[in-house]
Amino acid sequence: MKILAIDTATEACSAALYIEGEITHQYQLAPREHTRLILTMVETLLDQSAIKIADLDALAFGRGPGSFTGVRIATGVVQGFAFAADLPVLPVSTLASLAQQVYDQHQQTSVLAGIDARMGEIYWGCYQLANYNSGPNSGQGLMQLVGQEQVSAVENIQLADKTEHWCGAGSAWDSYSEQLNKHLGQQIKQSYADYFPHSASIVRLAADAFQRGEAVEASQALPVYLRNDVAKKKKTQMDVNNRK
Repeated sequence: MKILAIDTATEACSAALYIEGEITHQYQLAPREHTRLILTMVETLLDQSAIKIADLDALAFGRGPGSFTGVRIATGVVQGFAFAADLPVLPVSTLASLAQQVYDQHQQTSVLAGIDARMGEIYWGCYQLANYNSGPNSGQGLMQLVGQEQVSAVENIQLADKTEHWCGAGSAWDSYSEQLNKHLGQQIKQSYADYFPHSASIVRLAADAFQRGEAVEASQALPVYLRNDVAKKKKTQMDVNNRK
């Protein structure tokens, strides 16, 4: 199995190549330089492994949440490759990428992943160690979303399990550490504020998703902004209220 993944959703820019369980990657913190860097990263990885896009089984990308422009860059690049080579695509959550890194590097099994969404809000989701037993990575430690990913102010964050000790990960812990610590208190035992989504964890999650048949056609490989979902829900509620 060969999968290429890219991510440009935040300040970090990265690409990773999964070949039969082995992962190589390129990663750089480079705000506003993603367009210049990402294709070079992809070319470098493919050249190092002596393969071409057409040799891949699938493509993956960080589908958000994150920067509107950044998420669009990754979506556009992957769709372009996928259409040209007729490859399926695996959209992977950037929040899941954060949670997976914390598990892989620190063996933490309950992670509140958070990305600074600006305007006093956070993109966040609760992740815990998966309990399914399918795919090539079964039993090897994959993180799974509990509940839904959301965008909200700090005071509206609710942990999935209040009896569990959680870890925090992502830029939200850099921008809103004081508010988060005040709101969540002793439920958060440690945080990793310097973590960003990374294609190495995205491609790891994508490999399992591919085995479980979750790949989609290029036209269906869509970004996730979360704020759009909130706006739609608010409009729907307003329409319902107006009909009453």
